[in-house]
Amino acid sequence: MNDNSENEVLMRSIIQRIATGPELSKDITQEEARKGLELILGNRAYPVQAAIFLIALRMKRESDDEMKGLLDALIGATATVVADVDEVVAIADPYDGYNRTLPASPFLPPVLAACGVHAVTEGVNSMGPKYGVTHHRVLAAAGVPVHLTPAETARRLADENIGWSYIDQSQFCPALFGLLELRTQIVKRPSLTTLDVLCGPVRGKLKTHLVTGYVHKPYPRIYAMLARHADFSSALLVRGVEGGVVPSLRQEGKCFFYHSRGEEQSIDLNPLELGIDQSVRAASLPENLPKSSRPGDEIAIAVDIEATAQAAAEAGINALRGDVGPIRDSLIYSGALVLWHLRRFGDLKSASEAVRMALDSGKALAHFEAGRSQK
Repeated sequence: MNDNSENEVLMRSIIQRIATGPELSKDITQEEARKGLELILGNRAYPVQAAIFLIALRMKRESDDEMKGLLDALIGATATVVADVDEVVAIADPYDGYNRTLPASPFLPPVLAACGVHAVTEGVNSMGPKYGVTHHRVLAAAGVPVHLTPAETARRLADENIGWSYIDQSQFCPALFGLLELRTQIVKRPSLTTLDVLCGPVRGKLKTHLVTGYVHKPYPRIYAMLARHADFSSALLVRGVEGGVVPSLRQEGKCFFYHSRGEEQSIDLNPLELGIDQSVRAASLPENLPKSSRPGDEIAIAVDIEATAQAAAEAGINALRGDVGPIRDSLIYSGALVLWHLRRFGDLKSASEAVRMALDSGKALAHFEAGRSQK
């Protein structure tokens, strides 16, 4: 840490205001939030100050300006590239992964690529508090390269045979990735949990679209506000299973969206209208998975992550190869939502038929197989 008196005065002043209890804590400005996180990302704040800064903001409830300032700092630390394509869709599932269901969403980008949409998914190998199965884990188990640089990722999006990629936070924002241990020690979700998905490291020449999920009702407004601030042309915010981008397969749902940085709107969803009739909300975990344990952890469910990731990889590849079931239906549902949101089709039913065609023709599988290349 750089012992800079000006930095110490700033952090001391910020902490004195945001960490004085539920009634006396005060908001800081957007600029102060940006500078505070910049000091942390640059290793110019003591670890204890960094922890207090992050958790105190969350406990007092961050203001919109504070969230914008934090996001400004993260975007400033992100290695951003522009792919040689007009539009890019950023698929951003929860960074702490899945631990109650098998995720289908790691395989959504190649399905979208088969439909003419350049898509990139992102994440990390493992993150608390769930320490679940992440896109990184599933795609690595499927043989997909997960340590590509932003430039390599952009090249894959522009390759007509691939059209999709995964990018890891360790590659596009090493300073943020470097806070993983601190975030583990904090235990509770800090402000950064909301912001991980908004860095947007790979952009389109004309437009970049955000697709992410949420659980709690206040978050669509927050995500839409921050997505506009991060210069996403549009955003699709899905109330999905485990906070992901795939809605429940067995009940009605809702998603929010905006276009051209306008105000968010909502749409009600019914999987039956897309020909999806499932008794489960998502693909269930196999019963024969080995168990593991995290002593003293009430959030992380005791499933063996490596075995679960392997099971998800096999199920995803099989769905691309033609297997029917919850994984395939999840890809149809989420893929249709994205195509409809991008206005490629006027209704979800037509969009779902296009996704089915991409799966049935083998085109989605071909894009996935091209993406498994290490070149």
